[in-house]
Amino acid sequence: MSVFVKHLTRIPVLEKVFFRNLVSLVVTFLMFRKASGSFTGKKENRKYLILRSLLGLTGVFLYFYAINNLYLADSAMLNKLSPFYVTLFAFFFLKEKIYKQHIVALVIVFLSALMIIKPRFDMSVLPSLAGFLSAICAGAAYTTVRYLGNQGEQPKTIVFYFSFISVIAIFPAMFFVFVRPTLIETLSLFAIGLFAAGGQFGLTYAYKYAKASEVSIYNYTNIVFAAILGLSIWKEIPDIWSLIGSGIIILTSIFIFRFNNREKRDK
Repeated sequence: MSVFVKHLTRIPVLEKVFFRNLVSLVVTFLMFRKASGSFTGKKENRKYLILRSLLGLTGVFLYFYAINNLYLADSAMLNKLSPFYVTLFAFFFLKEKIYKQHIVALVIVFLSALMIIKPRFDMSVLPSLAGFLSAICAGAAYTTVRYLGNQGEQPKTIVFYFSFISVIAIFPAMFFVFVRPTLIETLSLFAIGLFAAGGQFGLTYAYKYAKASEVSIYNYTNIVFAAILGLSIWKEIPDIWSLIGSGIIILTSIFIFRFNNREKRDK
């Protein structure tokens, strides 16, 4: 998905986000036609379904903006800070247990993220800041997914809400910046949606059936693919500080994953 987002340099971010969610909406609609389930979800969960959708939409927009303006590996790394925020939000809002190791890990990854962002007091920091904020939005969104899963909502209902609200919200604004795509660009826009839908359903099912803090490590394989693709397509080589920061974050993620598994076995 990220490769096609970055490849479409002529197409505005809003247009890319629209197609990303339009395809997901169609896929979800077809799934409902072939199986039982409710589009609208449970009445008591609808406000949380809307909240998850708005958080997800904001996160996707910020992430796409970061992809457009950063190395693919850096944008992926910043976005993948989200599992640490899931741990934090799950503690505050879902009352999932948190250990001192988690707190230390959060501090470490925040400091490591600064190595990637390299804060500066000018507009050049905006893409990195967008990537950082996209992770916070994603963490909040997936914590909400975890809550909705606990309340018995089907993953396809959660994805349908996200896709539908995103399409409705973006459609009017998109026309102010709309660029008519060529045939190749149109196919690439639909590719964004197809790859995004696959990832969206995978993550939604993962967060439904497992603790939010235990899913995170598997999502980090995205960074490896982003680095390989960024290097092979655009010859992108992140600077030494980005590499060090990314390495520390990945090692911290592995430590927390092993720690969570050990705590689970001890119980």
